[in-house]
This record gives sequence, C-alpha cells and structure tokens, in this order.
Amino acid sequence: MNVERLTEIIGADFFTGVPDSQLKALCDHLFQKYQTDPRHHVIGANEGSCAAMAAGYHLATGKTPVVYMQNSGQGNMINPTASLLSDKVYGIPCIFIIGWRGEPGIHDEPQHVYQGEVTLKLLEDMDIAAFVIDKDTTEDMARHKMEEFGKLLEKGKCVAFVVRKGALRYDKKAVYKNRHLMKREEIIRHVAQVSGEDPIVSTTGKASRELFEIREEKGQGHGYDFLTVGSMGHASSIAAGIAFQKPDKKIWCLDGDGAALMHMGAMAVIGAGRPDNLVHIVMNNEAHETVGGMPTAAAKADLPGIARACGYDRAVTVEDYESLDRELQKAKSGKSLTFIEVKCAIGAREDLGRPTTTPLQNKQWFMECLKE
Repeated sequence: MNVERLTEIIGADFFTGVPDSQLKALCDHLFQKYQTDPRHHVIGANEGSCAAMAAGYHLATGKTPVVYMQNSGQGNMINPTASLLSDKVYGIPCIFIIGWRGEPGIHDEPQHVYQGEVTLKLLEDMDIAAFVIDKDTTEDMARHKMEEFGKLLEKGKCVAFVVRKGALRYDKKAVYKNRHLMKREEIIRHVAQVSGEDPIVSTTGKASRELFEIREEKGQGHGYDFLTVGSMGHASSIAAGIAFQKPDKKIWCLDGDGAALMHMGAMAVIGAGRPDNLVHIVMNNEAHETVGGMPTAAAKADLPGIARACGYDRAVTVEDYESLDRELQKAKSGKSLTFIEVKCAIGAREDLGRPTTTPLQNKQWFMECLKE
C-alpha cells in the first residue's frame, strides 16, 4: 500500500515516533513532507515520551495524533497509554502505527521473536483495537477500517495499525547525511584494540554487529563482549551494573546517540554511583541509522556537558582518530568515570553480517570471562 495514501486516509497532521526499518516508507514520507517541523513531526527519544507529546498535541488542538514505532517500543509506551491516554483516565485518542518485527512464521533476529509473539496480545490487553496491514491491504480496506476506528477515537480510545514487513511503499527516496568523517566500524576497531581483554558492552543495532565481525576477523573469541542486541537504550545501565560489581575490571560501553537519548536518565544514575572503572563511549552520527537514518536530537545536544552535569569525572568530544586514540589511552590507564562522544558518519558496509552465535551463548561466554 502506498504510504501517502494511508496517511491521507488517517487524516492526521501531527506525527511523533521512534523510527523503525519496517516503517521506513512512512518515516521517509514524513521526513520529506515535514522534515522535523515540531508542529507536525517530532522524532522522539522513546515511545513513551512520544505518547505523552501526542497527549499534549491533543490537549492543545483537540485533534487526534499519530505515534509510530517498532513493536519493540510497546514496552515504553504502555505506561503513558494505560495511565494517561486510556479512556478510563483522560480519554485521549491516539492512533498508533506499529512495525511488526518478529511476526510468528517470519524469520527475524532473536531479540524480536518473543516481542513479535506478544505484539497483538499487548494491544488486546490494553483495549486497543488493531488492524494488520499487509501487502494485500487495499485503500478501500484501510478506509473502511479507519471509519470504524473513528467511532472509537471519538470515545477517547486508542487504535493501532500493525504493519507487516513490506506492506508499505514509498516511491521517493529520502537521503540522510551529516558532515562527520569517522566511520563507526573503524571507531569500534580502535576501541577493541585499546580495551584488549577488558569487557565491552555494545549497544543494539549495527554497532554490535560490527564488533562481532571485528572479533571474527581477528580470530578472537566473543567472550569479552556482551552484545545488547535488544533493549535499546539500556547498554549503559548494563555496563554500569557490571562495573559496580567488578571494580577491579575496566568496563567499556559502546553506545549510540539514539540509544543514549532513549533512556538518558541512566546517565544521572551512573554519575551518582560514579564507577571509576567505566568508560562510556557514545558514537554520535546524529541518526537512527540502523533503522533507516532519520535524525536524532543529538545533533543539537551537548552530550559531554550533560555527562559532566550528571557527575562523570571526565567528558570529551573527539572528531578524528588521533584524538580518539589519545582519549582511549587516557581512559585505559586512568581511574575515573569517563564519557567520550565520538562524532561519526552515517553508513555501514553493504555486506555487514549478523552474529552467528545465540544470545544465550553470548551470555554464558561473557559471564565466564567476567569470572577470570
């Protein structure tokens, strides 16, 4: 189904969400049409804050907003949906558009399998009427369903369109880029070189895939690395949990800008605990690259300034490999809670593979290395 026709049928003029590869057609269309004009399109930090912003839009205008997300984001949006939007509370209508990763019967990555199984059940439990859009969905079918949804929205209820893989198309192509030159895979290679046998916790998306391939290329094992293939935004908390319990080990966290923004409160908690053996590295390409490349708010945020305000002992930005190596060596030899923002380009190898080990194997090997 053409995504432009779907948005016309929905009839909304405000969209907020967290990008998803399954919804790339929608994301590209919204970016082409609105860019990031906050009156019409806000790329949020996490799905819960998007639901809250949608509520603010409705309070200000009386109109119905749209919140888009990958189904992995349902967990973030459940609380504001149940305790704010619900017709049993404030009765704020909202249309959700949800990319269905891990759909039963469709091969997907391990972190998406269980989420895919419970996607529709979660919506049912929250009393959100859902309609699944697939490749055979016609405009007439979507229009008829939207008419049904309209009656529910008038009662202050929420509704959802759940989008199967390949169901939406967009004939134009959005181009996302920044001015930075450093490549993320090369940045990770430098970190792996300096960290040696220290444990690394890497964030979800291409960063973990690149770390895995670097270990393969060097003929190294994967026990030093915990690949956070799911739970976006939580790699730094995982790393901090390890650092608090293993004070004699240097712990490295490879984070992304979108992930760091998603649960930025973690930085305040880490700063308060002040683990002097933790090195928090945020590779900032100012984009949700793994799911298509839409921009994040990190382009305008002073991440090192935020880290210092949260209690990190040292916080810097680097934009070239020489500066990166210098800061990595300082972090390796020093004993202070460190934050390194690395400005990097958007882009990855076309032939970038995926981990060939299971999450359970990864966990077991990593725990064995932590014991040593």
